[in-house]
Amino acid sequence: MATENALGEFLRARRHQVGPAELGLPAGGARRVAGLRREEVALLAGVSTDYYVRLEQGRERHPSAQVVEALARGLALDDDAVAHLHRLARPAPERRRRTRRRPERVSANLLRLMDGWPGTPAVVLGRCLDVLAHNALGEALFAGHTHSGDLVRLVFLDPDAREFYPDWERVAVNTVGGLRAATGLDPDDPQLIDTVGELSVKSADFRRLWARHDIRQKTHETKRFRHRLVGELELSYEALTVNSAPGQQLIVYQAEPGSPSEAALALLGSLAAS
Repeated sequence: MATENALGEFLRARRHQVGPAELGLPAGGARRVAGLRREEVALLAGVSTDYYVRLEQGRERHPSAQVVEALARGLALDDDAVAHLHRLARPAPERRRRTRRRPERVSANLLRLMDGWPGTPAVVLGRCLDVLAHNALGEALFAGHTHSGDLVRLVFLDPDAREFYPDWERVAVNTVGGLRAATGLDPDDPQLIDTVGELSVKSADFRRLWARHDIRQKTHETKRFRHRLVGELELSYEALTVNSAPGQQLIVYQAEPGSPSEAALALLGSLAAS
């Protein structure tokens, strides 16, 4: 997972995602590559072209915080991507280096809390977006798939993923962005390396989106599902960090009161209970 030039790869990928017109620059005639030229990023960030080239090539790996902020402005990065860029620019000794991790465990208190929400789907996700725990309704929401216990593999490897997620492309982009964000926290995580490696081999869509280097921290969103038992569901979710277990997220789903989705969710709850 960790590469010798993670910072340069990120800068190059993000440069290709920004067009000159978006930043008020002239198109400048025919372009051999999509996005900005290196010299244009250097101009926008207020650094020399030679210095920026060295950053992309990995000959300069640790720009100052001020340069990172200038690069972020020049590439029009959002807050999640800026935070990721800062992590990549840290000197290697400041990063956490591990070869082994303890298995992720969900606290008994959190399990009891989730079980106390019989009408609210809730799941706990691990650092690689695998489902570590769920309450009954959370289990019912994702049940019936080959990869119900792993939301990344569900999106990219399940044969019915595009049926389950009507807005599959948006879900896929956000899922890859969330997994990509985890690489900045611990790029040498063996589980993360295995997950990305398997998906890169098995899914062309994953490879396409992974190459973009998009960063998406899971926060809140409205998501549509097409459930095999109760049909269409439109649910909003909130992603809450679990402070007692860094890397874990508690995801809580809700339907709009009085909506058809609320009725469908109640039906799903009764089916799960029986």
